[in-house]
Amino acid sequence: MADDLDRLLDEVERRLCRLPARAAGDGAGEDGGEEEEEEGAAARTAKARSAKLLMSAGSSEENIDDIFDEICNDNSFVKTPLKSKYNSADIAPHSNSPFMQAYGKRCSPVYLGGSSSAYGIGTNISKRTCDQLRCTACDFRVSLYNGYMWDQSCDYLFFRNNMPEFSKLRAKMIKKKGSRAYACQCSWRSIDELTDLQTDQQLRWVCGKHAE
Repeated sequence: MADDLDRLLDEVERRLCRLPARAAGDGAGEDGGEEEEEEGAAARTAKARSAKLLMSAGSSEENIDDIFDEICNDNSFVKTPLKSKYNSADIAPHSNSPFMQAYGKRCSPVYLGGSSSAYGIGTNISKRTCDQLRCTACDFRVSLYNGYMWDQSCDYLFFRNNMPEFSKLRAKMIKKKGSRAYACQCSWRSIDELTDLQTDQQLRWVCGKHAE
């Protein structure tokens, strides 16, 4: 009798836990642990109820089979699967957002240019000069000064000590119409015409992200 009782209880538990197990799997995530704990508690309650019914049936196999069927068909043991609190549409990335499409574009190729060259996102078709340059060597943003060129006496220590304060850099700037002075903390250039950055292998400048 004891062996039959254990076997029947195990069978009842397997059948009753089948649906909750699936529900817990579907709800895995932020609240998955709480849902699994609730389902486990429900299964233990169902097993206790089953044990009481089986024990009250005595040793008759016929009575045990009838009670077993009654337990399995009892709707009170079936728990509706928990639904997710979040709508998939609410957490899906809005890839069609105009802001997401516009932000983060980089120049390709990257152009430098004189003061007459327009700023913008440079491409093979739209040859605009980049105003979002950053140096990967010193991690400084590249400053631009229209209508100026650098004096030949400029050196690394000068820019190291004075960038990016224009009032101090002005000491070694020469006015020149159409020219544009570029500088970070470790490199500097005077540019008069549109130039592809790739042609100057010594510069470690890259295009940062353009807002539009």
